[in-house]
Amino acid sequence: MITTSTIEISEERQNKAEEQIKKLHKTVDYNTIEYPIEVIVNKFIEEEDGKTELFIPDYQREFAWDEIRQSKFIESILLGLPIPAIYVADNSEELLEENNLETEDLARWEIIDGTQRIRTLARFINQELRLQGLEKLTELEGFLFSDLPLARQRRFKRASIRIIELTEDTDEETRRNLFERINSGSVELNAMEKRRGIRRGKFLDLLDELAKNTKFIELCSFSETQIKYKDPQEYILRFFTFLNNYDNGYESFTKKNITDFLDKYLEETNKINSDKISEMKKEFNRMLNFVDIYFPNGFYQENKIGKKPVTRIKFESLSVGIALALRENPNLKPNSNALYLLHSKEFNDYTKGDASSSKKKVLIRINYVKNMLLGE
Repeated sequence: MITTSTIEISEERQNKAEEQIKKLHKTVDYNTIEYPIEVIVNKFIEEEDGKTELFIPDYQREFAWDEIRQSKFIESILLGLPIPAIYVADNSEELLEENNLETEDLARWEIIDGTQRIRTLARFINQELRLQGLEKLTELEGFLFSDLPLARQRRFKRASIRIIELTEDTDEETRRNLFERINSGSVELNAMEKRRGIRRGKFLDLLDELAKNTKFIELCSFSETQIKYKDPQEYILRFFTFLNNYDNGYESFTKKNITDFLDKYLEETNKINSDKISEMKKEFNRMLNFVDIYFPNGFYQENKIGKKPVTRIKFESLSVGIALALRENPNLKPNSNALYLLHSKEFNDYTKGDASSSKKKVLIRINYVKNMLLGE
């Protein structure tokens, strides 16, 4: 690993670096255009001599968006939200060379970035996409394009999207390089990172505050990577969601509906007053103090390598079970047998990595902890 103490930048290296930049720097000439959605779709689907004016090159990926993601993109347009620009390249010169043409009548646009969006627009307008999983425009659930009022259909088609066109002077290597850099820079945000961007409020601020608690970090043995990707906030959100709502609101969990379950609780709890926030903070810290006193290994497990960070399922089972037990008996002092059972094979089977998240299994795990601590 390179550290600042091992790097010496001489004037000679600076000069060589500047020469390399000048040698490899590519001047990319481009135009910025705005087209209505209807025009973009027509350029993509209308064929002339078996070719469309707007086409997908061989290095682009297949259609990867599922119908929920497609629907959310359409929803964004209907809401008037900003849409990222589409990158295309004019490859007229290459077409002329390939076909020995003396005219640019067959000039076409190669899509560099935006194929998923363009395909989605074409599917929607062509009645191939039925909207589903919408977060804001819930009344449009199940709509086809033709189900929209005629005036809204026209407004949708007239909505414009910016197109950045690389001119015919841009070679194929540059186009491919641009595609790779645009897409490698598009790292998908995880659920907690998205929440921080769109669901701000008092409760989310509390999650951020509690996530900085050094005792909490140590008891869970979070890695630096987990902290970077907001896992501590995710764990705390799960703690409060299950503690206050674990016995209703769902039947079983998949990756999607557990996210919806957490999102709904976060959105609702953001509206509560400061007194309630203070109570939640005290309850979380009371649970942490209990773990710190009575659990020698905190939430984590020891293995041959060292501390193993606690899994989400095990954390939510232990933390929620402990908090529920403390609600019934604030002065709880568990016996050693109860603490042993919490690390028994039975409990580990309940909370192993691929443990079921059906409502029944969630209740079993949490109640197991609570009952062991209370001696029931």
